[in-house]
Amino acid sequence: MAYAAWDHPEPLALGSAPLPEYGSGSLSDLLPTLAAGMAVPGMTAAITELTAADRNCVFLVDGLGWEQLRAHPDEAPFLASLLGSSRGGTGRPITAGYPATTATSLASVGTGLPPGAHGLPGYTVRDPATDQLMNQLRWQPWTDPAAWQPYPTVFQLAADAGVHAAQVSSPTFEHTPLTKVALSGGTFHGRLTGEERMDFAAEQLAAGDRSLVYTYYAELDGAGHRYGVDSDTWRGQLMHVDRLVQRLAEQLPPRSALYVTADHGMLDVPFDEQHRIDFDEDWELRAGVALLGGEGRARHVYAVPGAADDVLTCWREVLGEQFWVASRDEAIAAGWFGPPDRFDERVRGRIGDVVAAAHDDVLIIASEREPKESAMVGNHGSMTPVEQLVPLLEVRS
Repeated sequence: MAYAAWDHPEPLALGSAPLPEYGSGSLSDLLPTLAAGMAVPGMTAAITELTAADRNCVFLVDGLGWEQLRAHPDEAPFLASLLGSSRGGTGRPITAGYPATTATSLASVGTGLPPGAHGLPGYTVRDPATDQLMNQLRWQPWTDPAAWQPYPTVFQLAADAGVHAAQVSSPTFEHTPLTKVALSGGTFHGRLTGEERMDFAAEQLAAGDRSLVYTYYAELDGAGHRYGVDSDTWRGQLMHVDRLVQRLAEQLPPRSALYVTADHGMLDVPFDEQHRIDFDEDWELRAGVALLGGEGRARHVYAVPGAADDVLTCWREVLGEQFWVASRDEAIAAGWFGPPDRFDERVRGRIGDVVAAAHDDVLIIASEREPKESAMVGNHGSMTPVEQLVPLLEVRS
C-alpha cells in the first residue's frame, strides 16, 4: 500500500543528502593513493594522511560497515584495537560511494574511479543498447565487459609500472566479468578458505620489492543479508574476520602496510508494510514505470517514454520524507555518482530517469519480480552513514 502524499508534505531537499567524499576519502581514492606512494605514473595520493609503503595489501571484507564494527568491539578485539593508533596505524572511516553496493564499490576500488566514470552505478541498471535490466554483480544478461567498463584498473597500471600486483580470492571469482572489469591486473590466485588467503596474501606481498595485493572475504555480508547484522550468525562471522585480519597482520613482510576496508555497511529493516513498500502492489509507484532497477534502498526508476516528469512527481509525493528522490540530471549534477566533471556520458542512460535513495530504515521491495532480494533482513545501498561509512584500518610493519 502506498503512503498518501499528505503523510509526508515536505520531501527531503536533495542538498541534504550526505554526499560520499569523492576525491579525498572514498573507496575510489584508496588504490590510487597507495599506487602513488609506489611511484605508479598517473596516480594521485588523494587520502593525504596515508604514508607511502613499498608493499601494500588491501583486505576488503564484504559488508563490514564502520558503525557495525564500532558497535561490536567484544567480537572483534583486534579490529577494535586498530580504531586507534596503538599498533602503529590509524583507523578512520571513509565512504563507499553511491550506491553503497558490492558491484559498484568493487569497481570503484579496482579502477580508482567514481561510479559515474567506471559505469557500474547500481546493483541492476538498464542497458541502453537492449533496454533490459543488467545485474552487474552476476553479469546477467551478458554484455561485453571491455565495452561496459573500458578503463584500466589500478592493478593493471601498477603491473605495467613494474609493481608486483596480485589478487587472492575465492577461485569462483577468477574468470567472472566483474573481476575482469574491476580487479584484474597482475595475477589472480584462487584460495578456498580465509586462512589460505591470508597466508598467500602475505607471500604475495613478499614476492616483490614493490607489491600491491588485494584479498577478499564475502561471508560476513551473506550472514547480514540472511540473518541481520546483530544476529548470532553475523557476530560469529565477525569473530572469524577478526582472527583472519590478525593472522595476516602477524605475517606482514618488512616495509608493508595492510589496509582493512569494506564495500558498504548494512542495516536491518523490519518486515512490515510501513518499512517495506512493495512496488509490485503499489499502483501509484508503478504508474508510468517501464523498469525498476537498483535495489531496495537505492532505486533506479526507468519511465516509459514521455512519463519521466510524472514519475518523478509521483515518487516524490508518495515517498515523502523517507527518500531522497532526484531526476537523473539532478542526481548527476548533485554529485551522487561522483564529481560532475568526471562523469562519463556513456553512463547516463544506465542511470534511472528517477533515482531514489532511502533516508529512513525503509525499502522499496518488489515481492514478485525480486522475491529473494525482498526477503533479505540486512540491506544497504543508500547514502546514510550506516551504509556509506566503511573502515580504513591500517597495520604497518
